[in-house]
Amino acid sequence: MTRKREKPILTAPLSSGDYEAAVAAFIRDRGVTRCPTACLVRTQASVPEADRTALEHYEAGREQSRRSHIAATARLLGVPLPPSSVC
Repeated sequence: MTRKREKPILTAPLSSGDYEAAVAAFIRDRGVTRCPTACLVRTQASVPEADRTALEHYEAGREQSRRSHIAATARLLGVPLPPSSVC
């Protein structure tokens, strides 16, 4: 398979203006779009109740799985664990 030759990547440090120009050229040449606000600032969206509930169930399942794994590993190694406190 033959690859198209690409321009070499610059290795010298760029000034702020040169960096912005290089980014703008990259975006222009590749047709890439970006949204700086979405990349830098957390979203203010609200999460539906059903999604929050599903996440809680998922996290509870992961915690139970983690505890089971720790208990199984402890049994395998012969390490006694207190009955109610597994990590």
